[in-house]
Amino acid sequence: MSSSHPRADGPRRRRFTPEQKLAHLAAYEEACEQQQGGAYLRREGLYSSLITEWRRLRDAGVLQGKQPGQAVGRPSKEQAEIARLRRELDQTRQRLDRTETALEIMGKARALLEDISESADTETKRKKR
Repeated sequence: MSSSHPRADGPRRRRFTPEQKLAHLAAYEEACEQQQGGAYLRREGLYSSLITEWRRLRDAGVLQGKQPGQAVGRPSKEQAEIARLRRELDQTRQRLDRTETALEIMGKARALLEDISESADTETKRKKR
């Protein structure tokens, strides 16, 4: 290979500071809300596995308070447990929101059926006269 080739000295691995990781996570999650998560990853040249790893580190509190260039290690057992509990809490909140919405819909459907039933009863009384 000639030295003018872009990868003549081998592939270069990008490194991200904790602040950059947090910024990418925030931007990715915002893009996901608009159904554009995949487009964001392609545009930035990132893999979903990186986002998963960075999310795990963020949720464990490993990325907060780190200085640029400071090594980001594995979360401690306590940090991993906190991250797991936070994910579980988020999932439980989402289930609760869905259940509350379903109950609202069921209540409205019941009220509508009662109104239809009452109007049907009054119509049958009118026909009997």
